[in-house]
Amino acid sequence: MAQRKDFNSSAEDVSILSSGVKVEGKLYSEGNVRIDGEVTGDITVNGNLTLGDGSEISGDVKAKNITISGKLEGTVQATEKLILEASSSLKGDIFARILVVEEGAKFDGKSSMSQAPTSPSVNNTTPSTEND
Repeated sequence: MAQRKDFNSSAEDVSILSSGVKVEGKLYSEGNVRIDGEVTGDITVNGNLTLGDGSEISGDVKAKNITISGKLEGTVQATEKLILEASSSLKGDIFARILVVEEGAKFDGKSSMSQAPTSPSVNNTTPSTEND
């Protein structure tokens, strides 16, 4: 008897937005996503996010691991690893534990490898007394 494959929970499943597809609004996925089209709006992925060569993203992006080959304008938050490939163009701030920038990648913004933008900073809660 043949067994049915569970299509709902495979960690290897990838949702794909092909080139020529344009999305306006927020995009959310529990699994992995590859985007080769255009998205205007925020993207939140609980798995891995791949932005292909033809991708054009305008909005904030958050995922576990992010690989960028296309164009992105917005804040990028990778809870683990961010890879800016040689063909990538990023305008915005980066928050990632591990950052890989290939030769030829374009990046205009600030990068932080210590904490996420939504986390409260200990230094902001206590007044400084170093100059007294």
